[in-house]
This record gives sequence, C-alpha cells and structure tokens, in this order.
Amino acid sequence: MEMIKTIGLIEFNSIAKGIEATDFMVKAAAVELLFSKTICPGKFVAMITGDVGAVKASIETGNESGGAFVVDHLILPNVHSQVINALHGTSSVDNVNALGVMEYFSVAAAIVGADQAVKTAEVSLIEIRLGFGIGGKSFITLTGDVSAVTEAVEMGIRDAKESGMLVYKTVIPSPRKELFHNLL
Repeated sequence: MEMIKTIGLIEFNSIAKGIEATDFMVKAAAVELLFSKTICPGKFVAMITGDVGAVKASIETGNESGGAFVVDHLILPNVHSQVINALHGTSSVDNVNALGVMEYFSVAAAIVGADQAVKTAEVSLIEIRLGFGIGGKSFITLTGDVSAVTEAVEMGIRDAKESGMLVYKTVIPSPRKELFHNLL
C-alpha cells in the first residue's frame, strides 16, 4: 500500500445500510477500502483512501446512499502519518510525559480531532480508539510536554465542541508511571 494521504469515513447507525452504502462507495470512485466493520452499539463504519477527488466522490455517494442512517462523516486530505499509525495501533511512545485524553460521541470526530491535534503541537499520539467495545464512543490519548499537550487538546476538541460531539477532555500534567504504561 502506498503512503496514505487522504482518508474518508462514514459512520452509520444501521449495519445493513452501512454495508450497502459501502458497496456504493467503492464502486463510485477509484478508492481503496481500508476497513468496514461493525462498532458498538450496532453501528457500522467504513474508511477509504485515495486521491482527494476520488475520496470526495465516494463519500458523497455514501452519504446519499446512507441518508438518514449517516451519523457522521469526514474527508481528511493530507492526513498526518501519526493518525494512520495510531489507528493501526503502531504508535511508539517511550517517555512518561503529560497526558491528553479527548473523548467523542463519534468515530469521525475523534479522527478529525487527532489530526488537528498532531498538526498543532509537538505531541505524540498514543492511541485512537474507535467505538469498538466502548459504546460507540471514541477517544484519543496523546503525550508531550504540558504546554504542547494543552495546545493540541484545545485544537483537537474545537470542531467536536461546536458540533456537540465532544464528551470530555482532560490534560494530566504528571500522570503516574503505571497509568501511563497501561495506556501503551
């Protein structure tokens, strides 16, 4: 797989409609399906990659097909490489530092928040947990020095706060070593 530059995602509140819309999405444009699966509580999510135009066309088709079943969606051109690594669980963090946690009601809001956070400040994503086994919510953990984590968290929640998709956010300046290592 070549380096991922643009991602698109749609979150549906119907599994059957999500599967159907995903088929329309991958047939609508030259995109690669990164994943499509169920998430809690009975929702379905599909993520694609491709060039910006293809991703936009595919997401537009998915939104039209999904209609009222679409919970949220995103198109992220120039997605930060840390976001892809955190989604795949391949992030590497060694030092205990300040800890930022952002919790969202949707998968799309978390991915957008993670991308905005790492593009804002010198932080390292630890994980982006997407709605699997956590009631359909999503959360991000990241680390860095206190000022960078604070700045990244504030930027990472901005859009979700405006759209009502933010659950809660926190910055822990000096987490206990055991807590930090349990998050890795």
